[in-house]
Amino acid sequence: MAENEILSWTKNFSLKWSDFKAEHNPASFEDSHSVIKYGFTWIVDSEKIDNEILFIIKNIQISVEFCPLLSSVRTSETSDQLLKHEQGHFDLAELVKRENITSLQMKFEGRQFPTRGKNEEQRKQFAKEDSGKMIAQEVEQMQNVLEKKIQEYDEITDYGNNLDKQSEYDLKFKQLKL
Repeated sequence: MAENEILSWTKNFSLKWSDFKAEHNPASFEDSHSVIKYGFTWIVDSEKIDNEILFIIKNIQISVEFCPLLSSVRTSETSDQLLKHEQGHFDLAELVKRENITSLQMKFEGRQFPTRGKNEEQRKQFAKEDSGKMIAQEVEQMQNVLEKKIQEYDEITDYGNNLDKQSEYDLKFKQLKL
């Protein structure tokens, strides 16, 4: 997706209804739908030890991304309360990221991994490919954790309709923005 088609989570950014650009499915039971995913970047270095090329993963960064072109709202149901609940999905993704980033980084950073290939250039290319796949598997697990937490959040707050429970979550989310 182009850069302007993704909104990254920052403590100073809040969603607006205009960020929900997909056409809403009238048959959907949901009044709104947010698509949130994790993106990642990393650096991979390789070094030759004896005759073997090893790769080292450094500087793993995870971003929380809201996808406007996949997110929708039933326009007759827009309200500040519902928007706050949808912002909660975005904030929950950031919370899950923060809870998991250190263990993900510790799993890879500073360790040496063997690579494959017939020559040095091929091994370097495979190091990039293989390191990306390794990180992607961990990010997918984080995405699965997020999906479960979003489902729990929706159930506990009754999609934002239980104002007491929504307020409890809002207090947690407020801490992210300090």
